[in-house]
Amino acid sequence: MIDMLKDKIALVTGGASGMGEATVRLFCDEGATVVIGDYNVEKGEKLCKELTDAGKNVRFYGRMDITKPDEVDATFDNILAEFGRLDVFTQYAGGEIGNDFNLDNLHMEVWDACMDRNLKGNFHCYTRAAAQMKKQRNGSITLCSSNGAFNPPLVTYAYHAAKAGIESVAVNGAFELCRWGVRVNCIVPGAVASPFWNEVFPSDMPQSERDNFHKELANQEVPMGRIGTPEDIAKVALFFASDMSGYVTGLRMFVAGGGGYINNPEGTFGNNSTKKPVPPIE
Repeated sequence: MIDMLKDKIALVTGGASGMGEATVRLFCDEGATVVIGDYNVEKGEKLCKELTDAGKNVRFYGRMDITKPDEVDATFDNILAEFGRLDVFTQYAGGEIGNDFNLDNLHMEVWDACMDRNLKGNFHCYTRAAAQMKKQRNGSITLCSSNGAFNPPLVTYAYHAAKAGIESVAVNGAFELCRWGVRVNCIVPGAVASPFWNEVFPSDMPQSERDNFHKELANQEVPMGRIGTPEDIAKVALFFASDMSGYVTGLRMFVAGGGGYINNPEGTFGNNSTKKPVPPIE
């Protein structure tokens, strides 16, 4: 893969760490000018400097908290002021709120905060990207959901409901915007080793217990038998951003090592064919 995004202007939200950082790096390698959208100023500036020093075309315009409309608008305004267009919008920004998510612990203020962080804020970003791409009559939008929205490995009502909403935005956007030459697709990650889990695990949970959780989660939920990496997700984001997917819109693609597609005969959560012995070759 060489120059798959040559001369493209791309915005990646949640771009300073995890799946977003991996996507920023890959987009840069493929020739794009990439704007890092992130609320963490220290990480955003550090990544921007590292990549700029390496000869990549990168921007970080300052703090972009997607729950703050003025910060979202400032980032988009800066992109359009400098480049006059936006070719690629890839969304990862979001995350859990707290670490107790069942009905006994869920409070409506937590629900509202989680919706702001994972659905409302991302929808505002989407509307800004879509409006500009309609004017251009071209562009690619990739939103990020979660396999847990409809295949939950644990109960987390607000986060999974928000991610289900992201999938709905993606298919509605694809239906509306295709006449303007704008494609909208959705990545549905499974379990991925990323900073997301810092919000889920108790702060005092030992690393060994975290590793064991990931190992067991992969054993139960991932037919391929391993936790995904941020780079696994970034490669699919590149496909959606590039002309390789020029005839693809409205697709919700599971990137989950078989999770979301491969179900066991019992059709229950938390089990799949990796638990069964491999049959001998006859």
